[in-house]
Amino acid sequence: MTAAPNPTPSPAPAGPLFEWAVDRGVATLTLSRPEVLNALTFEVYAALAKKLRDLRDDDSVRALVITGKGRGFCSGGDVDGIIGALFECDTRDVLEFTRMTGEVVENLRRLDRPVVAAINGIAAGAGAVIALACDLRVMGEGTKFAFLFSKVGLAGADMGAAYLLPRVVGLGRATEILYLGDPVEAQAALAMGLANRVVARDQVLAEATALARRLADGPTFALGMTKRLLVHEASMDLASAIEVEAVAQALLLRAKDHRHFYDAYKAGRPAAFEGR
Repeated sequence: MTAAPNPTPSPAPAGPLFEWAVDRGVATLTLSRPEVLNALTFEVYAALAKKLRDLRDDDSVRALVITGKGRGFCSGGDVDGIIGALFECDTRDVLEFTRMTGEVVENLRRLDRPVVAAINGIAAGAGAVIALACDLRVMGEGTKFAFLFSKVGLAGADMGAAYLLPRVVGLGRATEILYLGDPVEAQAALAMGLANRVVARDQVLAEATALARRLADGPTFALGMTKRLLVHEASMDLASAIEVEAVAQALLLRAKDHRHFYDAYKAGRPAAFEGR
């Protein structure tokens, strides 16, 4: 799904759907509708899904930072641009839309590159799930998550939230968060493992970028394999997990980056990894 539902697409937003920049292997994707706290439209969802899918084949990007412009990370789906329009769509088109939103999260999880969310403001609804689907999350002081779906009469399980959230914070906490839809403040998110760092709000992007830079300079082939195993082993039994890790590690023991480590170790210098 790469286009908005056909009957009543929302008007295309003025300006770019999101901003994109790459600096020495670290890409930054900035949601850029600050006047509505970076609310998502049909077109933005579709563009995100495509960009994240295309990144699988872009070797120039070794790590990705996702953030929002202005005061918010992402306030979720645009109420006027999406919810109102969906009432005019038939069931088939609505299902096409919900599958497209899930494709954004699936493509994030399938991307064999580290992804860091720089949460500079509210991450609500779909915005909360996009941040959740990132590998690491840096939150600003005073920011919050809000999984609001149940508060608007929808299932708390949306875009993979009921799969991902229990794996991050545990089933009990995830159930409470998705049932009640109450905000999760930054410090509470840090305590439960939903956030990896909490910093001053004006330092969020810098901290997230520094983290992404550290990962981008590392053995990204090995990091990508680690991410792949974290995703796939969630549905395996222990014996299967041990076997797939043995195969993956045997492959990586023959990879160039591991040899770079060994040669650097013998020479007493830092390793220069190339992601192969």
